[in-house]
Amino acid sequence: MTHSTTQTGVLNISVMVSPAPRVVHERHISLPAGSTVQQALEASGLLIDFPELDLNNHGLWLLGIWGRKTTPGHVLRDLDRVEFYRPLTVDPKVARRERFQKQGTQRAGLFAKRREGAKAGY
Repeated sequence: MTHSTTQTGVLNISVMVSPAPRVVHERHISLPAGSTVQQALEASGLLIDFPELDLNNHGLWLLGIWGRKTTPGHVLRDLDRVEFYRPLTVDPKVARRERFQKQGTQRAGLFAKRREGAKAGY
């Protein structure tokens, strides 16, 4: 079976950005075969709509394709999803530790279903 890009020479690409938690903007674009991530970003219009998506801004925003880090010069394949990753404001380990301390050991994971008479954590 042949790949769709070999027949038509057109790539169908999704470009996504989440500028804030629970806010996602997605654009579907068509590009000629051999296009790069940078060309997809420019064609999507997201760089104009969100000027803070400056990739030259000390590496704060990162790029990925389907959850894997990539570069603006990466050549795309049909049905790729280009994603912008915003900078982290909190270290994930610290956030998890704070959530755990706030909810306590009564409802947390392994400790939620304690046997009667057992020590805490077992």
